[in-house]
Amino acid sequence: MNLFETFSARITGALTQLAERGAIPSGLSFARVVVEPTRDPAHGDLATNAAMVLAKEAGTNPRALAGLLVEELTRDPEVVKAEIAGPGFINLTLQPAVFTAILKAAVEAGPDYGRGAARPAPKVNVEYVSANPTGPMHVGHGRGAVFGDALASLLAFAGHAVTREYYINDAGAQVDVLARSAFLRYREALGEAIGEIPEGLYPGDYLKSVGETLAKAHGAALLDKPEAEWLPLVRAVAIDGMMAMIRDDLAALGVVHEVFFSERSLQKVDGNLDAVRETIEELRSRDLVYEGRLPPPKGQKDEDWEDREQTLFRATLFGDDVDRPLLKSDGSYTYFANDIAYHRSKFRRGFTEMIDVWGADHGGYVKRMQAAVKAVTAGEGALDVKLCQLVRLLRNGEQVRMSKRSGDFVTLREVIDEVGRDAVRFMMIFRKNDATLDFDLAKVVEQSKDNPVFYVQYAHARCASIFRQARETFPGIDLSPEMLAQADLARLSDEAEIGIIKMIAAYPRMIDAAASAHEPHRVAFFVHDLASAFHSLWNKGKDSPQLRFVNQTDRDSTVARLAFVHAVRSVLASGLAVVGVAAPEEMR
Repeated sequence: MNLFETFSARITGALTQLAERGAIPSGLSFARVVVEPTRDPAHGDLATNAAMVLAKEAGTNPRALAGLLVEELTRDPEVVKAEIAGPGFINLTLQPAVFTAILKAAVEAGPDYGRGAARPAPKVNVEYVSANPTGPMHVGHGRGAVFGDALASLLAFAGHAVTREYYINDAGAQVDVLARSAFLRYREALGEAIGEIPEGLYPGDYLKSVGETLAKAHGAALLDKPEAEWLPLVRAVAIDGMMAMIRDDLAALGVVHEVFFSERSLQKVDGNLDAVRETIEELRSRDLVYEGRLPPPKGQKDEDWEDREQTLFRATLFGDDVDRPLLKSDGSYTYFANDIAYHRSKFRRGFTEMIDVWGADHGGYVKRMQAAVKAVTAGEGALDVKLCQLVRLLRNGEQVRMSKRSGDFVTLREVIDEVGRDAVRFMMIFRKNDATLDFDLAKVVEQSKDNPVFYVQYAHARCASIFRQARETFPGIDLSPEMLAQADLARLSDEAEIGIIKMIAAYPRMIDAAASAHEPHRVAFFVHDLASAFHSLWNKGKDSPQLRFVNQTDRDSTVARLAFVHAVRSVLASGLAVVGVAAPEEMR
């Protein structure tokens, strides 16, 4: 039950009634009408901007239109009062029974409370992580992994058909460097003293296992072959080894992708179709590719710029700042050309809504990629790029240094092993993705209210402990959701209880808004606020016995409060599931 959708429908119904009576013009668009919580609970339960956004079109002033609308809304039996505020906003105060009904619905729905109706179309493709397969993932990759995974879960919970995808960058120069680095470890595995790793190669020990695999499979046979022969073979083995390690690290984080898409598969291999060439030719046939020169970039370095005649995509027609090259001077494809073909593949697989999760250092790439998606989908597809800012890894306030090229870095897996999956996931999402995140290894394992993940999980565990206490106090008591939903919920009249019930009522709206905005951090914020309110009510019960959740002398009051606790517990568990964090029954 979405309270805000319900009253949005009633308000548009009241506006329709006014139009039918000729009080306002017919045919007005209600698309901008919003129903939301009041900023101050003293002003009521709901607020709407209907009169503000429709007055001009209706040929009247906001307060006059608000007066007409208030007359209609006060006829609603679930509205205690409707008042005009400021220049024409309308505040509604609802009957307590409205919130009692919502609490009952939450009890009955359990973990499905707030879930959106299934929307099989349009399908949404969420591509995230997509780390180069050149080594283990670091903490920055972890933030993108958690954000993308939580966003995919949020969209699925809101009712969207979602596919989780990983783009394997296995066609660039970096994987040739990986192959040469692995070949060095292969020689080492055969007993050769390789000394210090040369500049430009990957020095990490993580490639030793790849070298051992090669040695076991080929013995010394590769040593006498020229690089042109051994490079493709070693590259394939190294990429497979790195992807196996990455998949294992992602699994430890609770991240599972449904699709792993190879960049190399886009290019002509063994006579198969060259999708990149096909994409370029398709764009050329629509006069979106031409041969020309680019002016030098102003004020910043652009690695794509070359002072020569080259093949260019007309990106400026689709909102980009300059046209973009598709071929390098040696005739090979630019990364951008591969990426256009990749997103064309997504569209051809049925995805009109695409979300890419990138690191903040790719911010300059957003406009051109969005331009490309508009072009290759003829405007039918849309790309939203979410940038994840840097993660500063700390220990007791002191920064822990990382350097992937030197091999001296803290891997994501090491962090997961030290503090646990739940701490990593919750803290990675407990800050908006476009803000830098400080992740303190010491703070995230503290058992205190200053540790957000502990604070929320502790609230859920407290809910579970209340049910254990109730069963001990009333042996044989039926605490099924069906029975709890029949409780006399009107007994819940304390201001703190009502405040939490109103938070529960707001949960479906928050889910819908967070999914629409592609902002999963809102879910983490919500469950933290709900946990805080619940802990406060728990503490209030210490001084006010009538507010205690289990009262051995008042079974009916206990059952009503257990229904309330069940709803709180369900919403906490639901929100934690969306962000991929466990909802424990006990804290150890």
